[in-house]
Amino acid sequence: MPSNHPSADHPSRRPERQGPRLLDRVRGELRVRHKSPKTEKAYTAWIRRYILFHDKRHPADMAEPEITAFLTHLAVKRKVSASTQNQALSALLFLYRDVLGIELGTLAAVRARRTRKLPVVLTRGEVLRVLERLDGVPRLVATLLYGSGLRLMEALRLRVKDIDFSFHQIAIRDGKGGKDRVTMLPALVEDSLREHLEQVRQVHRRDLADGVGSVYLPHALARKYPNAGTEWVWQYVFPSTSLAADRETGEMRRFHTSPRTIQRAVKFAARKAGIAKRATCHTLRHSFATHLLIGGYDIRTVQELLGHRSVRTTMIYTHVLNRGGQGVQSPADALDL
Repeated sequence: MPSNHPSADHPSRRPERQGPRLLDRVRGELRVRHKSPKTEKAYTAWIRRYILFHDKRHPADMAEPEITAFLTHLAVKRKVSASTQNQALSALLFLYRDVLGIELGTLAAVRARRTRKLPVVLTRGEVLRVLERLDGVPRLVATLLYGSGLRLMEALRLRVKDIDFSFHQIAIRDGKGGKDRVTMLPALVEDSLREHLEQVRQVHRRDLADGVGSVYLPHALARKYPNAGTEWVWQYVFPSTSLAADRETGEMRRFHTSPRTIQRAVKFAARKAGIAKRATCHTLRHSFATHLLIGGYDIRTVQELLGHRSVRTTMIYTHVLNRGGQGVQSPADALDL
């Protein structure tokens, strides 16, 4: 009697299981595609949850019904957001298509409801109060988030060569969506940034003297330019205070500052400033966009500075301008009481 399981009807869904463990294969495929450590951590976590949800069955023995059941569980029982469910779906699609070599059919999962949330925005005065309560690297990074519109990881991944003091601009390489862009370098931070880079250079020289001055290089640059990792221009603008082993080679390197260090500092500064808003690192980027629009800059200019793929994404900031509900003056303000 033939089996009703989808894998029985599709011999192509019986990939060879010998070799590395499944999650190790997932990590290997992600690294071949130059996915970030953050993506690797998220994808492997979702795949592990998917396997545990189905009582540790191998994904090759499952297909669309099991994926649908898992995604529906996330939406109905766990009540996750649409973006969280989409991330889980992306992880499973990667597992089946790129790791197991299985093409999936239609998925009929219950989708999590997508809610439209307005971004939290600080006033200029509130931004100033936050920055005044920061110092050192957290203050420099936070100033760039607000003054240049950078995402936190874009700021932390900056290399020395990306800072152009002559043209007062910053080059963001391989940003969200794999895109490059250019944004402004605030004059406010230039002197402090120069002093900071001189301190970083001294640390780099000491690392070179100790034989550990080679920084991680993206993609295949390390093979193409074997000595580039020790060059000053490739060093991180905001390096870590400690050395760590490279996850692929085991070589001791100085990576960039941990994002948690900056996130905690900004949240603590906002709390000390008495700001009654959920102020985070990304709030500073939201404030950058909103304040540019208030200043009369064209929305497409703001879109390019932020690196948004669509102007519709940037338009969310038009709804939080400091002009009332829909940019309309309240009739009560015309009353002479």
